[in-house]
Formats: sequence, C-alpha cells, structure tokens
Amino acid sequence: MGRRQRGELTPLAERVKLVELIREAHHSGARLDKACEVALLSKRTYRRWYRAGTVQADRRATAVRPEPANKLTKHERQQVLDVCNESRFASLPPSQIVPTLLDEGVYIASESTYYRVLKANEQVNHRGRSRHITARSKPEAYQAKGPNEIWSWDITYCASVIKGQFYYLYMFEDIYSRKIVGYEVHERECGELAAQLMQRNMLREQCFNQPLVLHSDNGAPMKCLTIKAKLEELGVTASLSRPSVSNDNPYSESLFRTLKYRPRCSVEKQARNSSINRLLG
Repeated sequence: MGRRQRGELTPLAERVKLVELIREAHHSGARLDKACEVALLSKRTYRRWYRAGTVQADRRATAVRPEPANKLTKHERQQVLDVCNESRFASLPPSQIVPTLLDEGVYIASESTYYRVLKANEQVNHRGRSRHITARSKPEAYQAKGPNEIWSWDITYCASVIKGQFYYLYMFEDIYSRKIVGYEVHERECGELAAQLMQRNMLREQCFNQPLVLHSDNGAPMKCLTIKAKLEELGVTASLSRPSVSNDNPYSESLFRTLKYRPRCSVEKQARNSSINRLLG
C-alpha cells in the first residue's frame, strides 16, 4: 500500500483496517512509532484517527461550509453570460470585455470571475478571429549510428551575374559521415527535381531495402506531394523540422555557410558585383 498524497481522503474501511493492524502489532510488543512507519503513517495521524476507542471518519467530505459573502448571485452570473454573448463581445476575451465595460462605467465582476463563469457553462472556447492554437505532438527523434541511416537535405540561393536572379543548389548530406551524397543546381525550386535527385542518390549509394530517414525543414518543396510520394515509393521515412524552429536542420545549413564563406566564393561574388556596378554605372 503506497503512501497517500497530501490532502487525499482515506475511506473509513481502510482506516479501520490500518488501525487494527497497528494495534495488533503494538499489543504483540512492537513500538507504536515503528508499527506506524511500516503502515506508512505518522504517529500523529494514527492518534488523530483513533480516539476514545473508536476510529474517526474523515469529516471533510461532509463538512458544511458557509458561502462567501461576495459570492455572485444567480442573476449576476446570468448577467455575465449575457454580456459575453452579446454580438459586440462575442469574439472578445474577458481581458477586453471588462476594460470596455469599465470605460462605460459598468462593472459586473473581475476578469477571473468571467473566466470562472464561462468555464462552468462550458463557454471557455477560442474567441476572436485569430487562428486557434493547435496541439502539436513532439516529433520523433532519430539518431544516426552508421552511414546511410539519416540524410539531411535543403535548398539554398546562389547568386548569379544578374542582380535579383539566383540559382538554387539542391544538396543531400549524410549526417553521420558528413558526406555529400548528391547535389544539383537548377534555376527554380521544385519538388519534382528533388524527388528525381533523391532517387539517383539512392542508386549511387546502393541503399535500397534498408531503413533510411530523410530530414528537412518545412519549405514548400520539402512538403509537396511529389516528394512525399517518391519517398513512400522508395521506402524512406520523412522527418521535418519542428514548427517555428529555424535551426532544426543544422547539418545542411552549416555546410551552406561553409560553402558561401570560402575565400574563392567571396572573391567571385565581389567580382560579379563590381562588374554589375560598372554595367549599371
């Protein structure tokens, strides 16, 4: 029998049984405090339960408590509901309803009382035109213990000689060995191009018929139906970054940073910018 939580009620039948066991052990020569310790009770609790030769029942459940003097009447509770269901307040929370009424010189109850009354009447729902917060489950975590178990891929911008026009680098990386298993450069972002490159990468690495996880961020090409269908066809498990987490795909991002900050890449970028400025000047 485990120790009960603080404030938890103990049924009378269970109290009687515990007291009988403790009294039997005490009459057999055991110390009272040790017998109470075995029963997971304190000596003070035992003496509170057992008084004048009888086991006392817990009277908290049947206690008659006086109502607070500031308790809302039935009319006031209905008034709160009527105000919250008015057309001008139907989409507002109590944190905006109460100040609005105060500006008009009307006070019915506090904000917490509004919430309590609405909750008692099952009206604490999403109010307003903003998007409702959806519950999101924690994504499954993967760990690479060998090559070709988890790949990471992403698309990055690459500057061209024309200002405002970019090329797109598609890159797939094995996060265990940091090997670039495949890359291509295209003039547009497209899920179909990524799906074709993924299939060629698996042919090159000879990793068919073995578990493979492909991780990416939540970009449009990563979540399009074309790449999803191709991954299901290849038997690859898709893994996406957590919403609103910008650094949840660090493997590809760090490699892109290394690529773009190489001295040769920086010099070529400066040369392109200077040639464009001369043409525009």
